[in-house]
Amino acid sequence: MQVFNYFLLIFLYTFSIACGNTNTQQEMKGTQTLKIASYNVRNAKGMDHVVDFDRTAKVINNMNVDAVAIQELDSATQRSNGLIVLDELAKRTNMFASFNASIEFSGGKYGNGMLTKEKPLKVEAIALPGREEMRSMLVVELQDYVVCCTHLSLNEEDRQASIKLIQQFTEKYTSKPVFLAGDFNALPHSEEIKGLSNKWILLSDSTQATFPSDIPTEVIDYIFMKSNDKLNHIIKSAKVVNEQMASDHRPLWVEVNVE
Repeated sequence: MQVFNYFLLIFLYTFSIACGNTNTQQEMKGTQTLKIASYNVRNAKGMDHVVDFDRTAKVINNMNVDAVAIQELDSATQRSNGLIVLDELAKRTNMFASFNASIEFSGGKYGNGMLTKEKPLKVEAIALPGREEMRSMLVVELQDYVVCCTHLSLNEEDRQASIKLIQQFTEKYTSKPVFLAGDFNALPHSEEIKGLSNKWILLSDSTQATFPSDIPTEVIDYIFMKSNDKLNHIIKSAKVVNEQMASDHRPLWVEVNVE
């Protein structure tokens, strides 16, 4: 009887370890919840024409996101009094900053940025067409996902060409969820947004206007996720923040489960 009890204990102990390992593996392969935002901050210049980094950073902090794609950023320009706007926001949000210049401007640079809670593994960028000014897309790769930030041209042909370039560049990401966020300067029914929707899933709510921030009438800011047969997703929430003063655009965010 003692021998039987001994082997029974060994069996139960081994079984419990096996179950524990299985549960760990399931957790590692399980669902991840990500909260992604987009915000055209206009260099932290509000509708009152006051530049206020603290105010803009507070809006970002209140969203409490994993990553926020940011458009309209000066870097060491005369207009920003030599300040790097994204770095000012990063200091106030305690997030990692990634920047890409679309153009040289006013003694410095001007372009798109990203703030992320975790340190990026890799940062890339591609140039996009813009006949009024050159545009770009910033791509930030993190441990479990990729976020792209862009601000497309005011010209329809340039935007359509940009969509094709974005599609081509992001084809290489096959094992991680890829998000695309920014100011597209295009309405939901436009050919550009329809074309993008062939390979991307719209996560943000296209019924909530984002511009201008005081009395919004246009939907031109979006958050997408690239279609991937290997990944499933569930949108937990999508919101345009009722922020009327900090910029001329309202920020938006989505929370999504990906597995």
